[in-house]
Amino acid sequence: MTPYPGYAAPPPLQGYTHPMPPAHLGAEDPHLGGYTPTARDLPVIERQPYAADPHDVPTVELTPITVPQAQAQPLPSGPGPLYVVGDVHGYLDELYAALAAEGIVDANGHWAAGNTRLWFLGDFTDRGPDGVGVIDLVMRLSAEAAAAGGYCKALMGNHELLLIGAKRFGDTPVSSGAGTASFQAAWLLNGGQRTDMERLEDHHLQWMSRLDAMAEEDGHLLVHSDTTAYLDYGDSIEAVNDAVTEALQRNDPDECWELFRKFTKRFAFRDEAGGMAARELLETYGGSRVVHGHSPIPYLLGEVPGEEADGEESAPVVDGPHLYADGLALAMDGGVTMAGKLLVVQLPLAG
Repeated sequence: MTPYPGYAAPPPLQGYTHPMPPAHLGAEDPHLGGYTPTARDLPVIERQPYAADPHDVPTVELTPITVPQAQAQPLPSGPGPLYVVGDVHGYLDELYAALAAEGIVDANGHWAAGNTRLWFLGDFTDRGPDGVGVIDLVMRLSAEAAAAGGYCKALMGNHELLLIGAKRFGDTPVSSGAGTASFQAAWLLNGGQRTDMERLEDHHLQWMSRLDAMAEEDGHLLVHSDTTAYLDYGDSIEAVNDAVTEALQRNDPDECWELFRKFTKRFAFRDEAGGMAARELLETYGGSRVVHGHSPIPYLLGEVPGEEADGEESAPVVDGPHLYADGLALAMDGGVTMAGKLLVVQLPLAG
């Protein structure tokens, strides 16, 4: 599928292999303080004094995005249908195809859904080939949707926190449960693509830094991570969002690492106590069901891809979102990074 006129994909990745999480992913490790990255062996580096100015945050004047004239139509009244998008992780072509299949974008990749409400659950970059292209698309659709009477919004994922940290702090040492690490090392171990870093600009960083951590729509509590760590940042949606934004504005590497560490936790709703954990979030922030990304559905189901007898790697079968935890949690990460499915789903679920 051709994304849109003038689009130029980045060069193909040479020899890229998606790093598979270890078999014990999700098990609490006291030495990691609950941090569960894709790969656990973060390199330990010698701590050096942090010399950067904490107030030295790049700023640019944002240029308004011009909406095609074809979008200039009478605006529909009232809220439109609600859609959510799971983790994209740089798979831009798959995102275009999934949005087009739901009629949200047209053949040229422009907003075609009128007053539809579209929420991305975070994790736009890393592992796949064009994370910056995904960010550019979401930013453009946000402007086009608003002009058509709908909206396109996005939440902060742990990979946004990781990319912001890698760009701002690089190899600056941060304290972690595993010793001393850095955002740059963690970003590379978690599928960071150098082509994304090379193309990342100040306005991308500003946009990511302002993303909300959670939202509520039509009784759905939207979050990125299947964790209760949000409770550490406030007892209301507004308080949590303000706390995360303010932490990023302070530009302190250790504080940003703590954010990343907490929002990388996962599987809070998976086991016997999962229903209770989901209820705790819902009772605190509102809504009747938690909708999240972050943990691929195959891992939630214990269906980690393996190797077939003929040596070929088997791909997980993901038909749609996974409803679990007494019906209180809906998982939206279809595992596109492991040849699963990039999910774009209308809520509430039919049937």
